[in-house]
Amino acid sequence: MPSADAPVYDRIGDHYQRGRQEDRRIAAALRAALDSASPVVNVGAGTGSYEPPDRPVTAVEPSAVMLAQRPPGSARAVQAVAEALPFRDGAFGAAMGVLTIHHWRDRARGLAQMRRVARDRVVLFLRDPEVARSWWLHDYFPATARLVAGRETQLAEVAAVLGRLDVIRVPIPADCTDGFEAAYWRRPHAFLDPEVWSSMSALALIPDAAREQGLRRLRADLDSGEWDRRWGHLLGLDELELGYRVVVARR
Repeated sequence: MPSADAPVYDRIGDHYQRGRQEDRRIAAALRAALDSASPVVNVGAGTGSYEPPDRPVTAVEPSAVMLAQRPPGSARAVQAVAEALPFRDGAFGAAMGVLTIHHWRDRARGLAQMRRVARDRVVLFLRDPEVARSWWLHDYFPATARLVAGRETQLAEVAAVLGRLDVIRVPIPADCTDGFEAAYWRRPHAFLDPEVWSSMSALALIPDAAREQGLRRLRADLDSGEWDRRWGHLLGLDELELGYRVVVARR
């Protein structure tokens, strides 16, 4: 078993690719933000989702488990961490990162490294905690709420390193195919499936007892109709504002 100091996804990423597939609407927002910048380095690249297919890409990923799941034909990948990118200054037109900075040990250093190697822009997909501090999942999994609150990054912290940010709102579609926790806001039954929650760090990293308690409560409320009574109004929505943003810092 990997040690507690191992990259997060060496510990929980064995089945990541099953539950985490590129969502076309998030991909479109990221590609619009990248514009024509080339080549691209994808920092915290995981299994390769969101890497633009129309230009050279180099992937950076610390987890050997994740690197092993990159499909044949994926971009060239380097095992490294964001805080020490092994590239010269300005080596890339753009540096991108998708739902990654909350896993870094030193976010300011990692962001500074992205700025250093990108001569045109840095593009990130992340969550702005000021927009939506909590949502219904956190009622069932308080440990998830605490984990998320402790690792999220204020946009002001990002701007302090990267400079002025262009911020693009990205509501999460109800049928989002990228299985991070917010993807299932309108599909509560999905959280009961271990194949779903095991690829979400927000649930996979909390204590087993806390997760099991939350799953029991959620199952009971779904069976009794209590979830529908409290949250059923969401079922009529096609997308939901949960604070997710594409941010662009231009040089």
